[in-house]
Amino acid sequence: MTPQEFRYLQTLSYDEKVKHATIKARAFRDWAVEHEKDICVSIGGLDSITLYYFLKKIGVNAVPASVSVLEDISIQKIHRQIPGMVFIKPYKSKVQVLQELGFPVISKGKAAKISNLQNPDNPKQTFIHAIMTGDMGEQGHFQHSDKIKLPEKWIRLFGGLYNEHRPDLACQVASFKVSADCCKWMKEKPAQDWQKENNMVPYLGLMASEGGQRELGLVKNGCNYYGKTTVRSCPFAIFMRQDLLQLALDLHVPVPEIYGTIERAADRTLYTTKAQRTGCQMCGFGIHIEKRPHRFDRLYERNPKEWDFWMNRCCTDESGEKYGWGRVLDYIGVEWLPESMVDGTIAKYMEEMRVAE
Repeated sequence: MTPQEFRYLQTLSYDEKVKHATIKARAFRDWAVEHEKDICVSIGGLDSITLYYFLKKIGVNAVPASVSVLEDISIQKIHRQIPGMVFIKPYKSKVQVLQELGFPVISKGKAAKISNLQNPDNPKQTFIHAIMTGDMGEQGHFQHSDKIKLPEKWIRLFGGLYNEHRPDLACQVASFKVSADCCKWMKEKPAQDWQKENNMVPYLGLMASEGGQRELGLVKNGCNYYGKTTVRSCPFAIFMRQDLLQLALDLHVPVPEIYGTIERAADRTLYTTKAQRTGCQMCGFGIHIEKRPHRFDRLYERNPKEWDFWMNRCCTDESGEKYGWGRVLDYIGVEWLPESMVDGTIAKYMEEMRVAE
């Protein structure tokens, strides 16, 4: 499938997309039977919960599995209602990931580059130079790539160890680590290992319309992918958000409380009344472009004590000082304090914590 063909499929009507998803899901099941594989469906938030109910509706009986502990409490509640759900344990806890690996912030791609810049003895000096300047060197035929180069804003904040590559900038060294490997150790590798141990191939509730690396992978590889080391089905790959929400309504999917309810606006557009998308409570990818109330504001509204832990006390630095997402967000210029704390008075904050207890 070419990118043009994929884009065309995204313009199909809702009913045509559902038919397409049905064909792809059944074709993947048939391939699994032919190759003596079992099928599972990886379940997280509303998208993949809807996928589970969709597969049941069309007669595809996939084993439901989830690293459920990473999700919001209201999502975990829905997971426990699904018959036969397999609960997979993460290899590292959220606290371990933040303390040992670093904070997932900005985006997965940029976090990986920043992690390289934070390694003082990085042997990938050509890559370091490309991240800092965009110049590819001999290996890249001396071309320039703005895709590889970090934006100036992030170079200034995180390029201090390699400032010699950009003497025109006064680059800083952050007092915390950044990592793109959070999902690898908490979700992806545990799920993949479980699938391999149980001879499973998965259905995933991914949509190209979510953008980012997901879009690139789905446009390149299509709904069903049968590779040498990776086999997976994404029946909803061509869906838009409206298609997913309409299908959730049609199938009477239980909506976790974190999303609120699915409603229709005056222009007939479907939306969820609370969170539009969810993920792990400690994930910060994209937080710098969110409007307030952002994900950490909503966490404060749901659970002030948990918010306090993640913002102020989840990690310990080399001096023994406790810190959390608050330090990270301050550093990258994202506001996070509730209005009652903006004036800097700790008394109000402590009173709110006391009331929460």
